[in-house]
Amino acid sequence: MIYYYIPQPPYFLVAIGLFIGITCGLCFQSNLKQKVYAWSKNPAKYRLDRIQDSGLTIPFWGICLGICIFLAAGFEIFNIEPLIAYFIALPLTIFTGALIWSQLSEVLIQLEKGGSKALDLDVFNF
Repeated sequence: MIYYYIPQPPYFLVAIGLFIGITCGLCFQSNLKQKVYAWSKNPAKYRLDRIQDSGLTIPFWGICLGICIFLAAGFEIFNIEPLIAYFIALPLTIFTGALIWSQLSEVLIQLEKGGSKALDLDVFNF
């Protein structure tokens, strides 16, 4: 008699990845708010294109780690092997993280050059 073993999906890893991503995201948000607030009070002392120090990069990489674990565990739920799931999730996470980081850099540079009016999103109402 042949038995087919269906592994238990890694729901715990999904929850852990989501928890890591959310907690690091909240830390990233508060650090970014503090740095932009400090810049708005004294723009001569701070430069927004240089505020991406360890106070922002460590939580950002934590967000990326949480997303990678979450994505890989999500792939494993659909019965994809763990190694293959991480080979898919890791490049997706790195690519998306790099795009978001470069977009954040451009937004901070626009904010520094043109103030908050440079980020007016109401212009695009159709």
